[in-house]
Amino acid sequence: MRAAQVIEFGGPEVLVAAEVAEPVVGPGQVLVAVAAADTIFVETQVRSGWGREFFPVTPPYVPGGGIAGTVRAVGEGVDPAWTGRRVVASVGFTGGYAELAVAPVEALAVVPDGVGFTDAAALVHDGVTAAKLLDATAVRSGEQVLVVGASGGMGTVLVQLAKAAGARVVGVARGGRKTALVRELGADAVVDATRPDWVDQARDALGGAGADVVLDGVGGEVGLAAFALVANGGRFSAHGAPTGGFAPVDRADAEARGVRLLGIGDVQLAAHEHAELAAQALHAAASGALRPVIGATFPLERAASAHEAIESRELLGKTVITV
Repeated sequence: MRAAQVIEFGGPEVLVAAEVAEPVVGPGQVLVAVAAADTIFVETQVRSGWGREFFPVTPPYVPGGGIAGTVRAVGEGVDPAWTGRRVVASVGFTGGYAELAVAPVEALAVVPDGVGFTDAAALVHDGVTAAKLLDATAVRSGEQVLVVGASGGMGTVLVQLAKAAGARVVGVARGGRKTALVRELGADAVVDATRPDWVDQARDALGGAGADVVLDGVGGEVGLAAFALVANGGRFSAHGAPTGGFAPVDRADAEARGVRLLGIGDVQLAAHEHAELAAQALHAAASGALRPVIGATFPLERAASAHEAIESRELLGKTVITV
């Protein structure tokens, strides 16, 4: 079958089109004919050789942990009624950039009528993680929420979900196109991170007290600067590291200010929990309550170009691979 395969660690050029063996469906699993695959920034980092202590993959391997498609076959113990259904699934960290992928049945969420596979793939990870982040940080109506990296795949979802929860949302994004998108998605105020005084701008937008919750999807020094904007007693989620590392927050400082620190480890989910939140995100998209923002799609054969686009950070929202 056709797939995109990482042949060695390195730049986007190591992600090449290849013919690989079809996966074999086992007990409790389904075989999905993939129509679209999610892409996330960490996949580009792992491809480059980063994070091997967390992601023990060895080339050659097929990346891709989030898929949308149609169930082609079921394994032993799986209800045959799944066959032919439109689904999304999180399949771990590998196997998604391919014509066929295997998923555990408990990981499946049905794609509602009216939601295309590309939109579904855009939500299979970011829609789920965003919902879990808002739950973990306990965002409440009337609170102030600062979203750092607000124009990215997850950031665009966080802005919408935080607004739906009744929060006042301040978004941080880079450049005019991105700040315009964040404003269009409903943010109450938007700050351009390319400005040298963006922290002061964000502080003014938040008012004197600061943010009750900061959702940092950027990390590094940007994330650390955003930490200073958390109100005493607030919550800070350092869940993004496209800069190469999570925000290096001083835990003693956070403790002294009564700030609760959260990270990506606080939003890990069992397969069935992931499926439940994916179903909620998909139904929100079907009803028009949640808008997936897709900056570009690339065919499977151009998966390397998809990674280049992600790493350039020029696109708005999500990058999706179509099969």
